[in-house]
Amino acid sequence: MERTLGEIAKLIGGEVVGDAKAKITGLTGIEKAGPGNLVFARDIRYLREVEKTLAAAVIVPVEISKSSKPIIKVKNPDYAFSKLLEMEAPGHKVQKGIHPTAVIGKNVKLGKELSIGAHAVISDESEIGDGSIISPLVYIGEKVKIGTNVLIYANVSVREEAIIGNNVIVHNGAVIGSDGFGFAKENGRYYKVPQIGRVIIEDDVEIGANVTIDRATIGVTTIKRGTKIDNLVQIAHNVTIGEDCAIVAQVGISGSVEVGNNVAMGGQVGVAGHLKIGENSRVLGKSGVTKDIPPNSTVSGFPAQPHMEELKIKATLQRLPILAKIVQGLEEKIKKIGKIVGGIGIH
Repeated sequence: MERTLGEIAKLIGGEVVGDAKAKITGLTGIEKAGPGNLVFARDIRYLREVEKTLAAAVIVPVEISKSSKPIIKVKNPDYAFSKLLEMEAPGHKVQKGIHPTAVIGKNVKLGKELSIGAHAVISDESEIGDGSIISPLVYIGEKVKIGTNVLIYANVSVREEAIIGNNVIVHNGAVIGSDGFGFAKENGRYYKVPQIGRVIIEDDVEIGANVTIDRATIGVTTIKRGTKIDNLVQIAHNVTIGEDCAIVAQVGISGSVEVGNNVAMGGQVGVAGHLKIGENSRVLGKSGVTKDIPPNSTVSGFPAQPHMEELKIKATLQRLPILAKIVQGLEEKIKKIGKIVGGIGIH
């Protein structure tokens, strides 16, 4: 990258305050910012950190009007910076066509401008839409339907009858449509319950590395449009996750959970089965969800409860050693009073 600050502002729809002719030679984070670098600051706290660096300029929210450095004011600094990164990204370079070692089953429907990598397996009666990329060593099961402009990285398994929409990204090692964890106990032994449902992944979903999404026992496990799932997430059978959700690493969601639109779950959240998590809710990291969560809630802790209540409980717990000493002191005083009263005698 080598552009003036003014040129960059036009690209991202921002307003320059300061030297619009300042030369920008690269994008970086605050920690590594040096001469010629452009960084972004979400708020005034981050801006103060940027001003301590040698960064050439900074992208800021529109509320900030001045800085010791030239700035570009935008509505959403995160989004603006990501668009610049997208322009500079080298892209996913692949060879179009089908590699000679790929295995293509019977009655497979393949779209235009496809890439199917080495040793990929496309099973019978599957469909892959225009412009999709199936990387090496991917397994696509029978009767799977994959939309247009889908990117599936190496070592992904998409089991039979799964449906994947358009513009979906699936990272390495993910398994879509594995059997749900369903067993019935009879005479002290576990009997496997057949998992005959499927998985539907809607448009614009991104699925992280080593994510597992189980097929439904009966019916559908659904990930709705625009949801983003981080690495190492487990989603059990018959779960429905709404639109534009963010599910962070190591979350585990038990069977038949319904997650509303625009829900965010922090790292290592666990959700018990058959619960409903209302839209626009936030479940903070390491929380254990054991009951339904109303819409527009922020919860934390185990069991998960309103975040402000959890903070009060934690604050009280931190004072327990002090409270224990106070109680011990009161007990000693009561014993002394008892001895005095007993010695005097009460008639």
